[in-house]
Amino acid sequence: MSVLRPFLLILLLLAPLSARAERVTVYAAASLKTALDAVVPAFEAATGHEAVVSFAGSSALARQIGQGAPAGIFISANMGWMDQLGAEGHLMPGTRRDLLRNTLVLIGTGETTLEPVEIGEGFPFADHLGDGRLAMALVDAVPAGIYGKAALEALGAWDAVSPHVAQADNVRAALALVASGEAPLGVVYATDAHAEPRVHVIGTFPETSHQPIIYPVAATTGAGPAAMAFLDYLGGEEARDVFTSEGFVALSE
Repeated sequence: MSVLRPFLLILLLLAPLSARAERVTVYAAASLKTALDAVVPAFEAATGHEAVVSFAGSSALARQIGQGAPAGIFISANMGWMDQLGAEGHLMPGTRRDLLRNTLVLIGTGETTLEPVEIGEGFPFADHLGDGRLAMALVDAVPAGIYGKAALEALGAWDAVSPHVAQADNVRAALALVASGEAPLGVVYATDAHAEPRVHVIGTFPETSHQPIIYPVAATTGAGPAAMAFLDYLGGEEARDVFTSEGFVALSE
């Protein structure tokens, strides 16, 4: 009996921990993949919860949540899609905050001879494409594509460039087109370029050429303890260090 007592005590101590462990499904913009691939294991080790992340364009993820997809956390690369979900009552009140900021860059393949330049009004995007394509995320739906189109319009280059744009489902797909050499140039986030050694940054778009690239995060209605723990973890020092190392600017709560 005396041998069994310590064993039973251990079981009693472990039972509440296992009962509290839950799974959270996170819907996140594709541009967050590299950072969240590092954040998730650390979160799981720290909390005992499990996190499963679905990456795609923010527009596609927002539509899925609006249709009832079981996401506990949504991290968007665009304020508008988060605004829409909030207006439709899909977000838990009081949980939304601005998490990160990013910048927009023009990238080239490793074989591109174009040297780093300052991008401004009159920059000859079309001339540098030659017979190639400019890889972008969907310009009317995906945040990176929306920001990119707005920037090119502000710089007076969209009309000349638009016939040469190769649109991809999300920004990481656009990045892949350039990395594989299928497109000589692309418009992506600075963090995407940071994550892919086969591309290099040619120039950064002026911040005044597009709306600020802010990543809001929120828990959805009905989110459980694991989702709330993940939301808290994103604001902690460990997660912020990962985001910063990947080129994001972590925003204060």
